[in-house]
Amino acid sequence: MDMTLRWFGEGVDSVSLEQIRQIPGVKGVITTLYDIPAGEVWPMERILQMKEQVEASGLKVLGIESVNIHDAIKVGTPDREQYIANYITTLERLGQAGIHVVCYNFMPVFDWTRSDLAKERPDGSTVLAYNQKEIDKINPENMFQSMGEKSNGFELPGWEPERMARIKELFDMYKDVDEDRLFDNLVYFLKAIQPVCETYDIKMAIHPDDPAWPVFGLARIITGKERLLKLMKAVDSPFNGVTLCTGSLGSNPENDIPDIIRSLKGRIPFAHVRNLQYNAPGDFQEAAHLSADGSMDMYEIMKALYDIGFDGIMRPDHGRAVWGEVSMPGYGLYDRAMGACYLNGLWEAICKQNR
Repeated sequence: MDMTLRWFGEGVDSVSLEQIRQIPGVKGVITTLYDIPAGEVWPMERILQMKEQVEASGLKVLGIESVNIHDAIKVGTPDREQYIANYITTLERLGQAGIHVVCYNFMPVFDWTRSDLAKERPDGSTVLAYNQKEIDKINPENMFQSMGEKSNGFELPGWEPERMARIKELFDMYKDVDEDRLFDNLVYFLKAIQPVCETYDIKMAIHPDDPAWPVFGLARIITGKERLLKLMKAVDSPFNGVTLCTGSLGSNPENDIPDIIRSLKGRIPFAHVRNLQYNAPGDFQEAAHLSADGSMDMYEIMKALYDIGFDGIMRPDHGRAVWGEVSMPGYGLYDRAMGACYLNGLWEAICKQNR
């Protein structure tokens, strides 16, 4: 297992590569070319510059999160073929650069949704939170403003201004896209990119929907064990894998995370590991990675990954805002560094227990 941290790039992220390098056990970063819109080809020189910058700090680029998928591919419009061709070119260049894991999602309009980006906890830290009752009060056309109010001035991934400026157009695009159509378009996309992925040994790791149920009437298709296995069967090749995100799947407490992990043996190249506190149905807030701070058993999650022979990449996911740090919500240095050390400690103990 290789522990990593997500890094959005110089000039975008408040955390530096030098700081990440000093977290014990962290071997690399998960990053992206944040300024390139979905659907455009990534220039080879930019990929190599990104890789050289990371390696100069003593780290490695161990995965990409994300090469975003154009809405034409998700909706299945006639121009999707050009955007798929562009995606294939980008994958080819990543493979040539020695980058072999790509995290992506297939969520319509919103990549992820929260009702509060800075909910205060009893200890004074703040976290991302979701309350369905609050979401139901919001006009989806005003979500960008709602999310931006507590973004600390950072541009949130999946909530880029140029995308949100088209929100009415996007809702209109997806009005006739039900779960079956969205799933079929996902399978079509995966089959189209399969040859380039297999040529360059690229693992495509789909990120579960966040939260794990429909929001604003938009279809959601990657929400639990049954649907993950359906996708694995539909494109039954090792390149077609899962980003096992405990927080996204765990937003629905009926999802048994260790069981889901064991059902996906050989198909998890990437894991996002974080904790949640359940308050009520449709109401949760994020927590420190320590099991006792939330509702999830992090030991059992890590043990399940060990049991299936997980040898992929992992990152601590969203952290609390602590000690006065101002950062992109969920992506400060301090709590994620603590999370990486905690998860590495669990992993070391589990490995030693099973020698």
